[in-house]
Amino acid sequence: MRQLLLRPGAEELNYEIRGIVKKARQIESLGFPITWENIGDPIQKSNQVPSWMKEIISDLLKENKTYGYADSKGMPETRAFLADLTNQQGGVKLSADDILFFNGLGDAIAKLYQFLIPTARIIGPSPAYSTHSSAEAAHANTAPITYKLDPDNQWLPDMDDLYMKVKYNPSIVGILIINPDNPTGMVYPKVVLEGFVKIAEEFNLLLIADEIYQNITYNGVRAVALAEVIGDRPAISLKGISKEFPWPGARCGWMEFYNREASKEFSKLCQTLENAKMIEVCSTILPQLAIPKIMSHPEYKAYREKANEAIGKRSDWMAEILGEIPGIKFNPTQGAFYNTIVFEEGVLKSDQFLEIEDARVKTLVEAWVADEQMPLDKRFVYYLLGSERICVVPISSFCSDLRGFRVTLLEEKEETFRDTFERLGKAIRCYLKSES
Repeated sequence: MRQLLLRPGAEELNYEIRGIVKKARQIESLGFPITWENIGDPIQKSNQVPSWMKEIISDLLKENKTYGYADSKGMPETRAFLADLTNQQGGVKLSADDILFFNGLGDAIAKLYQFLIPTARIIGPSPAYSTHSSAEAAHANTAPITYKLDPDNQWLPDMDDLYMKVKYNPSIVGILIINPDNPTGMVYPKVVLEGFVKIAEEFNLLLIADEIYQNITYNGVRAVALAEVIGDRPAISLKGISKEFPWPGARCGWMEFYNREASKEFSKLCQTLENAKMIEVCSTILPQLAIPKIMSHPEYKAYREKANEAIGKRSDWMAEILGEIPGIKFNPTQGAFYNTIVFEEGVLKSDQFLEIEDARVKTLVEAWVADEQMPLDKRFVYYLLGSERICVVPISSFCSDLRGFRVTLLEEKEETFRDTFERLGKAIRCYLKSES
């Protein structure tokens, strides 16, 4: 080309959660069914949307207004409804004008980083959710800055690590919290959230909380919302319906701006995000119209409680199957529907393997793992894919120095769930004993 096309940092936009699918499809094309544990799509895992929810959406499709533009910021009645839900939590207060809709949280996250100056950094958790870490790195033209989540302490954040990185890096202007966390399934206790607020106060930082899994917790745990502890600090909460209803194909998410007048710079950021949405015209209207009707439906609370209970049971089953395997660190989950399993330091070797019966699949996998620079957890993931046809995501792809993999707790059928993780557990044992 006459000139360079890509800006510096663009190559940081990668998404191994879906990238691994390219490898799995090659095996699938040879006639082997794949067990998909790479992505958090409840619909793909036999999750049934209740009939009363479908009826609400069906009825909306009969109304002419469903086919028009929404208000640029989002439907006013829906924003008022969501503001009231947050206000009921007893913390920060907001109005409908403090809510801004996007076409999914991916859209919201991209817009957020797009308008920050490249020298303004947002520090986020590691293991990191790729949408956040890639977007932040791309905007800054360099690798993301992260604080550690500790697998030896129930995946809780290392607050000393966070504090020191914030203290000695003045380019950090904000802290990202994912609560409940993806990819670990950890839920932040209130005292930890208050610790984030304290650091933000000391260094005059913005707080950003991805709370899309806020209402997906189980086994006696509740997710404390950022709104409950934020006080008068400027903050943004990111929320959506893709996992909770579940309706991932709706591509419907929103930002809640907390204390937008507490900082002139923060107020300008909020206004800029709103202006960008006005240029874009609006986000999709159908899911916005459905939100108040679904979330205020008399069956909604019981539906969500039953769904959470089912995820909690699957979390227990996973702990039962994988919890005592030598060579890995296993933490039971409390929220969202993921678990991150980490290998003990030093147990992974570059000559480990799993037996693969089909010669065509074996040839594929051996070609994939020939890269000597490949992280050792990715090597395991490829062998697992070839041997058991189970597709998981390596934790090295989540902006982490740890080595392990992420799985989901979405499979609705108990027999299928147990079979998947019993095969996975057997594969881990065989792989760690397979040194040539």
